Amino acid sequence: MVEFVLTKRASQSEDGSSALPECGDSIDAMTFEQILEMDDDEEEREFSRSIVYGFFEQAEGTFKKMESSISFVDFHGDFLTSSQTRGKRDLTQLSQLGHFLKGSSATLGLTKVKDSCEKIQHYGAGKDESGTNDEHDEDKSLRRIKETLAVLKVDYAEVEKKLKVFYHDSNP
Repeated sequence: MVEFVLTKRASQSEDGSSALPECGDSIDAMTFEQILEMDDDEEEREFSRSIVYGFFEQAEGTFKKMESSISFVDFHGDFLTSSQTRGKRDLTQLSQLGHFLKGSSATLGLTKVKDSCEKIQHYGAGKDESGTNDEHDEDKSLRRIKETLAVLKVDYAEVEKKLKVFYHDSNP
């Protein structure tokens, strides 16, 4: 369960500015606060809102690209063999997509999202979770990417909802 908790309105700091409450391990508060400091109006938060909502669009598009790069599964839910899916998946593309989204999520301080993206980057590059050891079994890498993508989507959805509440979006 994500520990990131926001109230309906941002808390007020000693100087009267809106500040992000304690975020648990889902968002690095210091990083996100740096983005918030660039807002001209602390009520409207147009600058940070545009960056965050731009990330939402980027993440959704990247998820779709990742899904289309993952090997097709048969009607039993089993992964098809490498010879059956040749040309239908691209681990390098998955690694690049993971790297791309990792950078964007790190910029906002979305820690759990960044960590999952980094794992996808490593798995797609034929490495283990940490990126230090080689993994030569493409099917195993692909399974790990699929599992990590599922976790990534859950973590993303929870953070997206909390950030929409923070930005007073009427449709969180």
